[in-house]
Amino acid sequence: MKVVIAIDSFKGSLSSLAAGNAVREAVLKKDPAAEVYVRPLADGGEGTVEALSAGMGGTIAEAEVSGPLGTPVTAQYCILEDKKTAVIEMAAAAGITLVPADKKDPMESTTYGVGELIRDAIGRGCRHFIVGIGGSATNDGGTGMLSALGYAFLDAAGNPIPLGAKGLEVLASISADHVLPELEECTFRTACDVTNPLCGPRGCSAVFAPQKGGTPETIAKMDAWLADYARIAGTVSDRADMDHPGVGAAGGLGFAFHAFLNATLEAGVRIILEETHLEDFIRDADIVVTGEGRLDAQTVMGKAPIGVAKLAKKYGKKVIAFSGCITEDAGVCNEHGIDAFFPILPGVVTLEEALDTANAYRNLTNTAYQVFRLL
Repeated sequence: MKVVIAIDSFKGSLSSLAAGNAVREAVLKKDPAAEVYVRPLADGGEGTVEALSAGMGGTIAEAEVSGPLGTPVTAQYCILEDKKTAVIEMAAAAGITLVPADKKDPMESTTYGVGELIRDAIGRGCRHFIVGIGGSATNDGGTGMLSALGYAFLDAAGNPIPLGAKGLEVLASISADHVLPELEECTFRTACDVTNPLCGPRGCSAVFAPQKGGTPETIAKMDAWLADYARIAGTVSDRADMDHPGVGAAGGLGFAFHAFLNATLEAGVRIILEETHLEDFIRDADIVVTGEGRLDAQTVMGKAPIGVAKLAKKYGKKVIAFSGCITEDAGVCNEHGIDAFFPILPGVVTLEEALDTANAYRNLTNTAYQVFRLL
């Protein structure tokens, strides 16, 4: 029997690979002769760097960069085994979790540190980038990131504009005269799980800025400034399309990647499944195992387990899933490729007990063992 396991992390308790190894232990306990392959799984957001580093022979690199408010932070990213590919989570340098609640303000926060991370990876020889852009604290249209890479955003007097969305108010021109020459050799796959445009009622300012500290007044201003920015960007890039799906992601960082770095904006799970070559493992598998910390109706909205299930169904494979928590509406997952799913909690426990790493590992192993006794 060949079993392929690709489980997303159980946030707060088990990493992707730890969850996979728990199931692997159960399978081998029932059938020591089984072929069991544990593959990393993530959706491009939190945990992507950890999963791909551990699962694909990558190494963790660190760089001190500017945080969202300009204070230094130590950010980690992953360099894959080929030594040419870097996996970056923008939240490591410009994430909302790096900003104290009383300091949240998208007018002030910047993506400059994201550009510094890319620059650091370029300096280490990387030329291919996988960048997850979820969880941002910013709304600067990616101008901070691009500034760190050598683009100049200038006011009417030819001076650099301030960092943060507030600088867009005085933006008059953009210069690419001093852009890092290595960027011409670089490719970018950007994990983007929203389809919002840059501006308007569905744009980044209106939809996402309120949770970043934006007020009705500043949101209206930023939306207008970003529209002007897109117009000016059109003078230096023929890809400056403010309505392209996803360019509103991460406060317009998606726009910067698409317009200036020739990036593709793709569903995060699609990128991960392709980069980990999961299809090659699934093709001749007997059973595919997936899961995540919580299975519910939202799981079918592009989350990692459904990506695995769809890939497995391409080859007619049986798919089972394990989860720490399953809601009443999770039955919809059965309509999207998961043949059966199983909660791992053996009884009523506190949240603290459920999230304890040792408990979660044991509960997952025990549940998987009982399931595989039937298979």
